[in-house]
Order: sequence, then C-alpha cells, then structure tokens
Amino acid sequence: MKRNFKIALASLVLVIGESVGIYSMACTSAVISGKATPDGRPLLWKNRDTDYLPNHIAFVNGEKYRFIANVNSENFDSLKEAWIGMNEKGFAIMNTQSYNLVDVKPGEERGAANGSVIYRALELCETVEDFEHLLDTISKPSLIEANFGVIDAKGGAAIYEVDYYNYTKFDANDEQTAPLGYIARTNFSVSGKENKGLGYVRYMEADSLLTAAALNGGVTPEFIYSDCSRSYHNPVLGVDLKNSDLNWFVDQDFIPRNITSCSVVVQGNKEGENPETNVMWTLLGYPATGVAVPLFIDKDGKGLPAMMTYDDELKAAPLSDASLKLADEVFGFEDFNGTDKYLNWEKLYNKNGTGIMQKLMVVENGIMETAAPLIEKWRQAGAVNPAELEEYYTTIGAELEDFLNAKR
Repeated sequence: MKRNFKIALASLVLVIGESVGIYSMACTSAVISGKATPDGRPLLWKNRDTDYLPNHIAFVNGEKYRFIANVNSENFDSLKEAWIGMNEKGFAIMNTQSYNLVDVKPGEERGAANGSVIYRALELCETVEDFEHLLDTISKPSLIEANFGVIDAKGGAAIYEVDYYNYTKFDANDEQTAPLGYIARTNFSVSGKENKGLGYVRYMEADSLLTAAALNGGVTPEFIYSDCSRSYHNPVLGVDLKNSDLNWFVDQDFIPRNITSCSVVVQGNKEGENPETNVMWTLLGYPATGVAVPLFIDKDGKGLPAMMTYDDELKAAPLSDASLKLADEVFGFEDFNGTDKYLNWEKLYNKNGTGIMQKLMVVENGIMETAAPLIEKWRQAGAVNPAELEEYYTTIGAELEDFLNAKR
C-alpha cells in the first residue's frame, strides 16, 4: 500500500505545486515511534509554516495538566491556541493544516479550531486514547481540518486525519501502517480527496530522509535538525543547495520556508521513566537562522529561559526575534514586487563555512552535546534539577548573546 502511494505521489508532484500564495498555513511533520530511534524514545517533529512568524513558548497551568507549547505571540492569552507542545504526563501533540479533507464555504476559515483543539488536548489528555475521546465528544461540526500527531508516555504514537465530523487514525506502532516506525505528513491527508492538498514535494523529501535514518533506528533530534528541518534538497528538481555553487535560489518546496516560524522536536520517554524529564527541543524562527534549545516542564513555570518566552518590547521571544531578523537578511532581495522568496544562499551556507546557518549549527551542536549528560542524569534521578537547569540556561544564554543581539 505504501509503495503504491509513493508511485502515485511521484506523478502527482508534476502537476501540484505550492506557488499559490494564499496557502501559507503549511507545515512539515512526523510522528516517530521508539522503533525508529536508537534509544527507544518516541519523537514528535514539526516545522511550522504560518503567517504569524513572531512566536514564543508559553507555560500554562491547564485545567487538568501543566504544559508548554509553541504559540503565536499575538493574542495568545485571548485565543488560547497552541501549535505544538507537551504536558507533564508525557502527552505531546502537533498539527499540520490539511487542504483536502473539507470543502470550505466562502468566508469560512480553514481549520479554524485546529489551534484551540491542541491547547485543549494538552490540558486534558494523558494518552492517545484520551485524545480520541476528545475527538469523539467535541461538538460537531468541529471546524477542524488537520493532521494531528500525538505521542504519549506509554509508547503511543499516531497521526489522526480529522475533518468536521470524522477522523482516520494511522498508528506509527502498526507494522502495516508504518513498517519503519514513523509517519510523515505535510499539508494533505491520505484519507482526503485524491490529487488535492499541498506539500507533496516536501513530503517526498521528509519521507526519503526519514526512511534512510529509520532503517537503522537512527532518527534522533540531532538528525532531524541537521538533515530534515534544514534540508535544501528539492527532489523534483534534483537540486541540493548544500552541494551547489549557487549564490541565489528561489525558495520553493524546501522543508524550511520563508514562512517557517519554528522547528520543534518533542522527545518522549521510555517505559519506567518520569515523563516530566521529557525534552521539547525548540528552535524559534527560521530554521537556518535559529538555534534549538532543550525545554522542560516544572511546577511553577520558571524552568523556561527568558530567551524563549514573551518579551513585551520585542512582542515575541528574543530567540524568535533574532532569528527572524537574520532571515530578513537572507531573504533581502526586495528590488521588485514579489521577490521576497529569493534566497541568498551564499550568505546562509558557503564552502568557506562562514554562512549564518553553518555558524549557528556549531553553536547548536555544542548546546546538544552539553545538554546530553544533564538530561541523562535527570532521567536517572527521575526529575529535572531546577538549580542545574538554571545554571545551564545561564551558560547557553551567554553563548548566544551575540545572536540574541542580532550581531554578526
């Protein structure tokens, strides 16, 4: 079944693109079961594409559970919407907007309830089954049109393709559905209308990368950030900018896009581990001009560093603001109307190793390396040490000072 789907997909991309500007609510994502990871911990990944680029991470004392989530910095308190997050029980959820599940009526917002459902699920759900119950009992028509990815502390990992009245579940632990232990999604639903939707080229790239890694159980947060979130390979054109001599290129059908506001990887727990030690690796801003930072949940919300939370002056998180400023330079060709998708590739990545992305990835790799022993120590202890976490954030904050001040 998967083979036939890929054959159909290969022909479909020749006629379906993403040049239509109105479809800006688009994302690339995957649910990865412990089968595909070297340590048996599930992962949830989302590159978020949106009109609302200034983002931050919010800590919420929910109705039932505490959670942290990526949110729009504009009107978050009043809207109560979230786009990917995890709660204290080890439940995590994200979505990608689907464009082939619902015939939207004139004047009707596509997927109007998607963000509020994620917020609600984070404060109420502990397991994949709890999320199914939420979908079963939510008022209909639900105004949902999305592919929701979820993982839980019991090893659950699934995709739910949801429309106004129904949903279809794809279980990442099912060998028939996901023989390699992962499911990727962009902006179409397999259960939706054929030959409709968006993101087919991005899906092909993400699926190809994940297949190669999952064959050896090698899907890790590091791999996702280095190979997936920052992939500049277009499988239709056969172009990989990282292996080219190009100075400029058009941003078309790469996984990172000029409308990407964050890249988040939630790393779940193995059986017997306290899910409060789970990690939400979070890169705010454009992936190639940002840095991923490990985030955790604590009882009073003080575990989040200031660089990831809302800043009144910036109207976003400092890391989001800094990344977006650098992205403005990368997409700085504005001599004519409609040229904002021209990518200054040489400034981002070059053979001298002096590109913005290359420099920031060195910093990010250092953050991941120094975080690894701390995270393992906390897992063994069954709890995050607040004093050690605060010291760690102080250290990496100093390392990121120039970046936070948008200096080159």
